[in-house]
Amino acid sequence: MKSTSKFLSLILRHKPQIVGLQLDEHGWAEVDELVCRVKGLDRAKLEKIVAADEKQRYSFSADGKLIRANQGHSIPVDLELAELKPPEILYHGTCESFGSAIIAQGLKKMSRLYVHLSSDVETAEKVGRRRGKPKIFVVESGKMFVDGFKFYRSVNGVWLTEHVPAKYLKERF
Repeated sequence: MKSTSKFLSLILRHKPQIVGLQLDEHGWAEVDELVCRVKGLDRAKLEKIVAADEKQRYSFSADGKLIRANQGHSIPVDLELAELKPPEILYHGTCESFGSAIIAQGLKKMSRLYVHLSSDVETAEKVGRRRGKPKIFVVESGKMFVDGFKFYRSVNGVWLTEHVPAKYLKERF
């Protein structure tokens, strides 16, 4: 089931075309079409994947006919997120090898639509650990907001912004 979940992430966040799927402008895909196009997937298995995903990567529409990834897209979609005032401090977890580049250049969205930030250290550490020894940055999000930066929060609680300049970052030791 984990491999199917990863494949869904690829389809719904980055490459819907590999299964001939079309996402709408808000990132939604028709559930029936997705199930038809992904070998070995049925509605029950899809519902299990969505319910069991610890990061809550996916959401069904209110009527259950559509599905989308909550964030992490590298393709242009409008997730219809309202701008929100963030907490004073947020966190970003990465692997240690990216630390010096982040200190010099800040956090960039790279191939994604947004930089992903966590509201707690534990989540940031978990994210940072995916590729090795974690490096945690404290983001002065309150100052950024006052300075005009926009913040959004995805359905699953991930904070999003387009860029975090280095002056708003501090290393957490």
